[in-house]
Amino acid sequence: MLDIHRRHRRRCKHRHEGRSWRHCDCTIHVDGSLGGERLRKTLGTRNWTLAMGTIRDWEIAGRIVEEEQPQQLTAVADARKAFLADARARNLRPPTLYKYDLLLRQLQKFADNAGLTVINQFDLSTLRNFRESWPNRNIAGKKKLEALRTFFQFCWEAGWVSQNPATKLKAPKTSTPPTLPFSDDEVSRIIAACGQYSANYGGTGHANAHRLRALVLLLVHSGLRIRDAVTLSRERIDDKGNLFLHTAKTGVPVKLPLPSAVVEALSNVVGTSSQYFFWTGESNPKSAVGDWQRSLRKLFRLASVSHGHPHRFRHTFAARLLQAGASLENVSRLLGHQSTRITEKYYASWIKERQEQLEADVRRTWIVSPPSTHDTPLAHAVGNGHIN
Repeated sequence: MLDIHRRHRRRCKHRHEGRSWRHCDCTIHVDGSLGGERLRKTLGTRNWTLAMGTIRDWEIAGRIVEEEQPQQLTAVADARKAFLADARARNLRPPTLYKYDLLLRQLQKFADNAGLTVINQFDLSTLRNFRESWPNRNIAGKKKLEALRTFFQFCWEAGWVSQNPATKLKAPKTSTPPTLPFSDDEVSRIIAACGQYSANYGGTGHANAHRLRALVLLLVHSGLRIRDAVTLSRERIDDKGNLFLHTAKTGVPVKLPLPSAVVEALSNVVGTSSQYFFWTGESNPKSAVGDWQRSLRKLFRLASVSHGHPHRFRHTFAARLLQAGASLENVSRLLGHQSTRITEKYYASWIKERQEQLEADVRRTWIVSPPSTHDTPLAHAVGNGHIN
């Protein structure tokens, strides 16, 4: 007869509940006799259902049935290094590599605290506990879960785990924030506030005010993501004032004409680099983007624009195009989306043809006159004396 129990860790808050307590993630041990011999050992799992199935198989066979093990036991740290090396070999974008590295450093810290040394010690229950430690919510939590699934899929394909436990983690409920472009008045106030920026932030602010105004104009009239705008090289604008778009996410080449005011503002940007408008080309791009984001937040405060964010310039660019009658396909191409479905998801309400059709459908209902009260069943009933 075999009996299983949790062997509680010293820091387990349920260790005073006794060996029969099931609802924690401490390791499961077996105690009893099997085939006439005393048996006391760990089952190598924290999953109670899996442990019950294991001892049932042992009791039926009358002996310990060794489960098929992964091809090799791989340390968590080694799995992390191998995954990141493979990601770099695939030429993934630096922001993607950064997010993978950040997630796996958190996973390593969790493993160290939980006493997990090899990657196949992670099961569904353990990963649920790991996810509970995340501060990320909504879309950020969903993206992080997708990265975790990708990592364990890599481990499964390498033969380090028998299955991908992360696939059984349910995705969090998410809500897409509304697309809020800047109004024309807000754009005017933001551009005008560049002059106040130089007056409010001393010598450094005065030097950056001209570049900040050029960056705002570029964001408004190009729809570039903040990273693509900050790292824009001078050679990407030709003599005719066309911006050669080659977004980092899709790599699709497109030419976009820029207004003369934007081209002039960019040509007057000096003191940063001979190759780039807003970046030295030497620092980490993420750090450069962070610096400009802080400057833009100050600018939004000066312009009294609430909920200001650099990505709203991109929304403004897309909304203006769609309201001017541009096709969804062309807007999708200019934004660098991989599919028109992405463009439609965020900007459907700004498509001029659809809005005009919707308004026409509503107006057609106004032509139908309401029925006369003399023709209603209630009027007939009153006229016939059935209702007093």
